[in-house]
Amino acid sequence: MKLYAFEVRGDELSTFAKLENENLEITTNSDILTEDNISLAEGCEIISTLGMTRWDRKLLKKAKETGVKCISTRTIGYNHIDINAAKELGIHVCNVHYSPDSVADFTLMLMLVALRKYKPAVYRQNVNDFSLGGLQGRTLSSMTVGVVGTGKIGYEVIKRLKSFGAKVLAYDVYRNPKAAEYAEYVSLDDLYANSDMISYHIPLTSESAKMVNSYTLSKMKDGVVLVNTARGELMDVSCLIKGIESEKIGALATDVFDGETDIYHKSRVNDIISNRDMAYLRQFPNVVMTQHMAFYTGSAVEEMVTRGVNEPVKAVMGEKSPCLIV
Repeated sequence: MKLYAFEVRGDELSTFAKLENENLEITTNSDILTEDNISLAEGCEIISTLGMTRWDRKLLKKAKETGVKCISTRTIGYNHIDINAAKELGIHVCNVHYSPDSVADFTLMLMLVALRKYKPAVYRQNVNDFSLGGLQGRTLSSMTVGVVGTGKIGYEVIKRLKSFGAKVLAYDVYRNPKAAEYAEYVSLDDLYANSDMISYHIPLTSESAKMVNSYTLSKMKDGVVLVNTARGELMDVSCLIKGIESEKIGALATDVFDGETDIYHKSRVNDIISNRDMAYLRQFPNVVMTQHMAFYTGSAVEEMVTRGVNEPVKAVMGEKSPCLIV
């Protein structure tokens, strides 16, 4: 069996090498997969990518023509794949699952960085300004935190918040009995109205896209702190800007951003970045932005590559896999 992996980072190579065997030939390429280079995977049953490849109907059709039976995304999210088109074309789709600890830990870090005003404090130190004015922070134990999405990551965030002494409100279409031991499930409107901080841990769907907008912001407390380690498209950026400028939003801590594709995970030191909203938002002292790296630990990367290889192999061989989408 042959697998061609695109978007391969240097830190993934050693795991790919370990997974190759006499029954599985793996070729790696750092380029993003497009219609122009998909011919490189001719004769491969599996193509693996990360989230920058746009698996639209045209690309999926090209994959089908090259003999691909399964595509694998080495990410949890799969909103970059046209699932309906893949199903119609008879192509299996697999994502990956990995330990939620990496993202949960990072989420708590972003919360603390925002609450303790770490960003402006570091800026001051860089110019030998060690004053305290304007840097007074808040403790998690004094706050009510709303968690939207109580799956594996949301649940781990809730547990961590409880250990800090925070009161936790939770919302999810499907209630998690384990999360209910640490958080009070409420309606989304009640969560908005009563939370000092809101953290998002849901997938991007047509229903969740831009769920943070002018209407939902109006339901939130003045000075609310927003945290997003899920998907940038969950938030309407223009509304975030207005919210920061009007001080409706007290702080924003986000690891993801709408329009991050082709910017994040690359060096743009000498480039002009065309995402004006990104450049504008990040200059505020109460906005913390990181480059979609909440997942990025050694254990998570190894697990993502391992499942990104093993699960599609199972699918092609007709075996059951918890990572098989279609």
